Amino acid sequence: MHAFLPLRALGPALCLLLAVPVARGEEPATVQVTLQDHRFSPAEIHVKTGKPTFLVVTNQDGTPEEFEMLQLAIEKVIPPGAQGRIRLRPLGPGRYAVIGEFHKDTAQAVVISE
Repeated sequence: MHAFLPLRALGPALCLLLAVPVARGEEPATVQVTLQDHRFSPAEIHVKTGKPTFLVVTNQDGTPEEFEMLQLAIEKVIPPGAQGRIRLRPLGPGRYAVIGEFHKDTAQAVVISE
């Protein structure tokens, strides 16, 4: 009977562990970005500091564009008339430049983490 004493003592603790719901991570926010006339809209993309975010970039131009964030080593070619989904890891506060590699003079934006 003494061999079962430790298991009996663990019973209430096991019940408490089973009753606690498993914590789930927050779903990443999604921000819609449009590329038209070789310009990003919005040109200022606001994200929450410390939270992962998906950027869904819709290319409405008739030519491909490469979405690029050099600071974060992100590059993604988005064909004409298509969407690209870009995952941003949780960022620290700050400003992160975005360029369209194929039209650097006009395709510019900034991700602002605040």
